Amino acid sequence: MATTEHPPPSRLRTWMLEGLSDMGKGRGHTGPHAEPEPPHQGQRWWRVMCLTGVDYFSTLGYQPGIAALAAGLLSPVATIVLVIVTLAGALPVYRRVAEESPHGQGSIAMLERLLTFWKGKLFVLTLLGFAATDFLITITLSAADASTHLVENPQLTDALHDKQVLITLVLVALLGAVFLKGFLEAIGVAVALVAVYLALNVVIVVVGLWHVLTEGHVVTDWTSALTAEHGNVFVMIGVALIVFPKLALGLSGFETGVAVMPHVKGDAGDTEENPKGRIRDTKKLLTAAAVIMSTFLISTSFITTLLIPEKEFEAGGDANGRALAYLAHDYLGNAFGTVYDISTIAILWFAGASAMAGLLNLMPRYLPRYGMAPHWARAVRPMVIVFTLVGFLVTWIFDADVDAQGGAYATGVLVLISSAAIAVTIAARKAGQRNWTIAFGVISAVFLYTTVVNVIERPDGVKIGACFIAGIILISLLSRLMRAFELRVTSVTLDTMAERFVRDMASRKIRFIANEPDRRDKAEYRDKIEQIRKDNDLTEQEDFVFVEVTVTDPSEFEAGLTVRGEVLHNRYRVLTLESSSVPNSLAALLLHVRDTTGRTPHIYFEWTEGNPFANFLRFFLFGQGEVAPVTREVLRVAEPGRKRRPRVHVG
Repeated sequence: MATTEHPPPSRLRTWMLEGLSDMGKGRGHTGPHAEPEPPHQGQRWWRVMCLTGVDYFSTLGYQPGIAALAAGLLSPVATIVLVIVTLAGALPVYRRVAEESPHGQGSIAMLERLLTFWKGKLFVLTLLGFAATDFLITITLSAADASTHLVENPQLTDALHDKQVLITLVLVALLGAVFLKGFLEAIGVAVALVAVYLALNVVIVVVGLWHVLTEGHVVTDWTSALTAEHGNVFVMIGVALIVFPKLALGLSGFETGVAVMPHVKGDAGDTEENPKGRIRDTKKLLTAAAVIMSTFLISTSFITTLLIPEKEFEAGGDANGRALAYLAHDYLGNAFGTVYDISTIAILWFAGASAMAGLLNLMPRYLPRYGMAPHWARAVRPMVIVFTLVGFLVTWIFDADVDAQGGAYATGVLVLISSAAIAVTIAARKAGQRNWTIAFGVISAVFLYTTVVNVIERPDGVKIGACFIAGIILISLLSRLMRAFELRVTSVTLDTMAERFVRDMASRKIRFIANEPDRRDKAEYRDKIEQIRKDNDLTEQEDFVFVEVTVTDPSEFEAGLTVRGEVLHNRYRVLTLESSSVPNSLAALLLHVRDTTGRTPHIYFEWTEGNPFANFLRFFLFGQGEVAPVTREVLRVAEPGRKRRPRVHVG
């Protein structure tokens, strides 16, 4: 590949782009294609579980209240349905996802392989829109709920009244600052937060169960009210199944569990192609988190439903969005309650950490590769700033209201879980696993039903998700347009015959003819040479090598280039290439030949007939079109020095 002189980057730019693979290596237009940084050693699975647990376990801060509002007295029964769906549905699905995409891409990577060309890219961008909805709303909703706990603490209510939006913005900014500093060290913070938070919840659950057992009338009153309201057990179960979709936020931890998978250490013998240890330990992570959370969900929904008056769960009530904190203050005193509030605020704030990690793992894997994000989008710090600013915007739009963001959060979670269930169903079918195909198909139907019910119940969620999708697609297409004239070739490899052609030409002038292959008979090449000689007034002594590019998937943006040489009709030397774009691959070949031979190559084209704008659209969408001027423009962008730039001739 070509090397071009560039001024050394500033210290700020170097710091911002630290970790970007080509930073400081002087690779010029080769962009992100230098050798990647060595991977970190990873962390033990239980430590990474705490990283995803700050998102998953922190939902205890608001899930019991959501369940009580949605199901009323049936909250424990509806929560049991949620736990069954968690352990028998979501857990098997994501254990299979961990097997199929062990580098943290999740179900999106599995579904990406099913579709090609632009329809595949648009499908992935749609799923990325829902993923962005899930992860970004996780950041803002958790920060908003943390500020709610802070504002509604009895000791602080007067001082912090009407300051919730400001507090939420500060919490989102602090989370961004953690990632700007460096994130791997923060796993230790996640471990401490999860350990303290779960221990405090154990105390509340034990005390709550003790009160339930010692105050015998509590259970009697609850069962009597249930019977009076619903009649019999079968009606109760039916109603619980109907209201279960409203509790879907309790499934929120699985996507982040897979997203943080690259941080799992695994075994010493793991390779990137076959990380068996990482897959095994991630399954442990997912299972342990699901079992722990299921235990807490059932116990907390039981004690909060039986011990907290129903009116306190409603908007304006003391238990609204903070049911366990209400019990902590009521039964264990304001001192313990304040400690619990601090722990809840800390873990809710840091819940955005796993979501931010998921975003930073997911978005740079797709958008830059599609050409749908700037080159710097591969670096962590610029993306942290972008996501933090989007978090500010979402917080301002929703006025830091937890309930207002709940629909969007649930929609993002359920769409991703549904897509994961569909992906593993297809994977099981392709693997010929009939029983698993049926099982995953049933699970997919359950999650699709839950998603549809949730969308009907709270259409604002899908509207917000659609806004994220529209924003991502619009920005992606604009970025692709702006990057259309980049070189876009990660490497150039010539086979033995192609190298022989280049070596032979290096002793004289290097002349290529760009040819769109048709019949590939002797007359095609003979007539093409004659036309090029006449158009450019070249003598018969001049020697040529043909270059032919076959467009494969024009929606791809970056790829390596393999050049093969062949002699046709015992006379004509031809270099054949396969690429997503004709002009970009020709430019990459010319620069490679220049750098390996030290000679300036020339390439000859015919003008393309047709409207220039229509030809540009053909180039943008299908990799073809007005090849000659676009090739020259790609060369101009890649090589600013005119004297070193390969020559383009058009006749």
